[in-house]
Amino acid sequence: MKNKLFVMSAASGAGKTTLKDLVIKDFPDIKYSISATTRAPREGEVDGVHYFFKTKEEFEKLIKEDGLIEWNEVHGNYYGTPKSFVEKTLAEGNRVLFDLDVFGKVNFDKVYPDATGILILPPSEEELEKRLRGRGTDSEEVIQLRRRKWNSPRRKASTNTSSSTTICSEPPTNSARS
Repeated sequence: MKNKLFVMSAASGAGKTTLKDLVIKDFPDIKYSISATTRAPREGEVDGVHYFFKTKEEFEKLIKEDGLIEWNEVHGNYYGTPKSFVEKTLAEGNRVLFDLDVFGKVNFDKVYPDATGILILPPSEEELEKRLRGRGTDSEEVIQLRRRKWNSPRRKASTNTSSSTTICSEPPTNSARS
């Protein structure tokens, strides 16, 4: 699977989605892996495009039937990577790009240890908070929870030797190619 699977991992708000959009645009043979989640869709999100939205019961059935490569409970919701989607995408001859938090990456490596890991760090805690607030999708309680947890993923990620590359995500005008 080497050079077929690419896993971006970072805390929420670090810039994974922005970087994913740039990669997908420039490399048409790299397909974005769609995760399953039990959280409610945000405005504009479409089932099967942004996420596979599941009920708690449906998600727990996937867990029980070994239908996920990795899964975790984050901020009270389940998130995971459906095996069937990844296997189908690889069978079609495509490469796959994943967007996982650092804990999901650790579990993913148990199934696909040869995947290329890309650790993304925001430039600072202040920039991370600015990005979370700028989304306009999270409550103050969720922002503060994510802020408190920011150092935990950073510590774990800094000792995670399975990431091939570590990058700091500056705002898009500074990090995107011209």
